[in-house]
Amino acid sequence: MYLIIGVGFGIIFIKAEIVSWFRIQEMFRLQSFFMYGVIGSAIVVGALSIQVIKWFNIKTIKGDKIIISDKEFRKGQIIGGFIFGLGWALTGACPGPLFAQIGSGFTVILVTLISAVAGTWVYGRFSHKLPN
Repeated sequence: MYLIIGVGFGIIFIKAEIVSWFRIQEMFRLQSFFMYGVIGSAIVVGALSIQVIKWFNIKTIKGDKIIISDKEFRKGQIIGGFIFGLGWALTGACPGPLFAQIGSGFTVILVTLISAVAGTWVYGRFSHKLPN
């Protein structure tokens, strides 16, 4: 089931051009509103969905209560966000659509995938020494 949903999302991402390196570069060069519109609409849908879950006390399929805990702000989020955005701008690939880009024939993105996995490993290995 997850594979089918993932393939479906991949096709939608490719057809909508949100995994396009050119669209991502347009966004970072402030040449197009397209990607900002996609990201902004995702934020709105996500925020509304969370509010609906809270307002109507929606439960999981198994009947368990959905608990959305408050998040604590840390200065490391700013540093991490900057590094994430820099990597996104340099490679033209966000971790979400990496597999869709590879699946659509952009095999050079394998370098980005390997780098993302390596970066995740480095973070996990040294996270206890990084600022909060």
